[in-house]
Amino acid sequence: MPFPLEQRPSLLRRLAAILYDGLLLIALWMGAGALWIAFQGGAAAPAGDGLFRLYLLAVAYAFFIGFWVWGGQTLGMRAWRLQLVDARGDRVTPRAASHRFVTALLSWLPAGIGFLWALFDRQGLTWHDRLSRTYLVLEPRRR
Repeated sequence: MPFPLEQRPSLLRRLAAILYDGLLLIALWMGAGALWIAFQGGAAAPAGDGLFRLYLLAVAYAFFIGFWVWGGQTLGMRAWRLQLVDARGDRVTPRAASHRFVTALLSWLPAGIGFLWALFDRQGLTWHDRLSRTYLVLEPRRR
């Protein structure tokens, strides 16, 4: 990886940004759910509705891909001074961001082990950092 160790964020910093973004995503899902109900004539989605779940996944995808591609960081990442870059340090492409989104889901599946991997990885990388070849770097403090 081309970034020095001092530019790599800690797992705690990553998780803090995820918490912030998770709260924003919940708010977005609530709005998206209200739209879903409106378009269903006031009927809620049945429990376990696969189409509704895909819809919410698409909302999450649009949230992350939009922020990653057009600014390199979500609001949570901005608060914690994290920037998403490719291996050259450039902005990520929509394809690379999509790859990161899918591989991040895989990192969550086995009880978050793909994220915890950063604690044992010599370079402090998660599974989705390695698989997508996109990386979080710590921005310097603004003065």
